[in-house]
Amino acid sequence: MPPNPLQGARFVLAAHTPEQLPPDAGAEVAFAGRSNAGKSSALNALTGQRALARTSKTPGRTQQMVVFELDPGRRLVDLPGYGYAKVPQALREHWRQAIDAYLHHRRALRGLVLIIDIRHPLKDFDRQMLAFCAETGLACHCLLTKADKLSRAQVQAALRAFEKTVAAEGWDAAAQAFSAHDATGVEAARAAVMRLFETERDRR
Repeated sequence: MPPNPLQGARFVLAAHTPEQLPPDAGAEVAFAGRSNAGKSSALNALTGQRALARTSKTPGRTQQMVVFELDPGRRLVDLPGYGYAKVPQALREHWRQAIDAYLHHRRALRGLVLIIDIRHPLKDFDRQMLAFCAETGLACHCLLTKADKLSRAQVQAALRAFEKTVAAEGWDAAAQAFSAHDATGVEAARAAVMRLFETERDRR
């Protein structure tokens, strides 16, 4: 197995607003997804660290923008999980505004890893994020998580359906099956994250 380029990730800070983030320099790859899609588990699998990102049986635990540094010039940013009904409306609105400001204005942002549960059709949040990336020239790589819950044929069918939707909508996003549980697609996802770091954003 090749060396893990994300293994050195370390927690830096948790920010409630974009203004609290580290200086806007270097390169960042952000992770976004609905609160029960397996975002924290994916981050832990990609970095090879069991407890880097907080995981819980209660969705919605990521309530701030959490920054992990790989080296002085590169960072992973875990965005707040979206769509958990028990979060107060005011906090949900704050998250929406903070994520929107970060995605629109952060100069260091190179790409987005969008976490989507492979077992379910695309939700409104997923569609909004895919459309946003297409409209703003932000590179997007989708991890269709929890692939271990489906048969191989079901995984392939879900991938084809996703790619058909992306093509029909005119979105520009790559996708792969992924499972933190049995490491499906982990190596490919690490390589995709490293490519995102090297991507220049085509701001439109």
